[in-house]
Amino acid sequence: MTLPVQPATGEPGAGALPVASGGWLRPAAERPAEPRWGHPEGIQVGLHPLRGPRGLLRIYTPYLDHPRDRLLNFVAVEPIRAGETRRGLSELEHSALDDAPGKRFWSSDHFEDDAPRDPTDAAAGVLEQLDGVEHLTVWVHSERFENGAEVSVRVRFRADRPHEVAVAGFRRPGSAELDTCVLTATMGNFARLRRLHLRDRVVTPTELWPEFTGPHFAEHARFGVDDLVRKNGSVVVFATTDEEAPHEAVYSDDTSVHWHYVGNRAVQGWRVEEPSPDLQVLVNARWAYWASTSPIPGGVSFENFEVLEPFRDGQEFVFWVEPHLSDVDLDLLTER
Repeated sequence: MTLPVQPATGEPGAGALPVASGGWLRPAAERPAEPRWGHPEGIQVGLHPLRGPRGLLRIYTPYLDHPRDRLLNFVAVEPIRAGETRRGLSELEHSALDDAPGKRFWSSDHFEDDAPRDPTDAAAGVLEQLDGVEHLTVWVHSERFENGAEVSVRVRFRADRPHEVAVAGFRRPGSAELDTCVLTATMGNFARLRRLHLRDRVVTPTELWPEFTGPHFAEHARFGVDDLVRKNGSVVVFATTDEEAPHEAVYSDDTSVHWHYVGNRAVQGWRVEEPSPDLQVLVNARWAYWASTSPIPGGVSFENFEVLEPFRDGQEFVFWVEPHLSDVDLDLLTER
């Protein structure tokens, strides 16, 4: 039996609603189709024209009591060409395909099938058994970056882990050589993440940038492998809010409503199962919400939250989001 995920009309221009069948959420067969995949009641990933800027993966977490159009975070694709330090910026670079801000992302069932298409011509994704567990895999392709990088991102969900998604960057034929391909969670300010949980301590924005104010980004803070929790060969890092009830925050009158937190608070984290010894976790912060001078309730909070490694084709980074119940439960979240 195949049913719409929710009796909603979807977002204008995004196409037919995805359907839930066989334990998975996948785009409808009709065209145009809303590009959205994942677990019907768990974590989901979507593409433009779903709400938000182009050039970003959308992360949805309906199990936090979010409306279906409310996303928790974005993931940007930011490749760095070999020998350079400047990042390609999937959200901020201009599209050569559409003459619009933001790179065009589109989907397919296979890495080789990378010809540009409309994002609402959405791939169904491939179901496969890996190590005895069913997975749903979809490929997200980006147009060429200004620095010559051409990359695709494999997005993969596990049937037995409904609150996590694995993303991995691949260099396409014709791409410039890469030093790294950063997959960065870009919107920590929505949840007002202020506690970064490391191996033996918790760090906060006020400790890292005690005098920081203004409408720009703070400089990145960096933490190496030795700073991170180790679990059976993997490394784990996560961030939480310091607010008991973020949905009750009081905002300045000029704060756009899309910054108002809704739903339950959560823990957001990264896990890398085969880390490089050169792996680093990077965070930056903001005092005001993006593209505004509206102050963030409670002060500075982390914004971009990412793992940086020397480029390895197909290196996988697992992004996970769990409900934040109590500090006692946080220790359990690193167990896999």
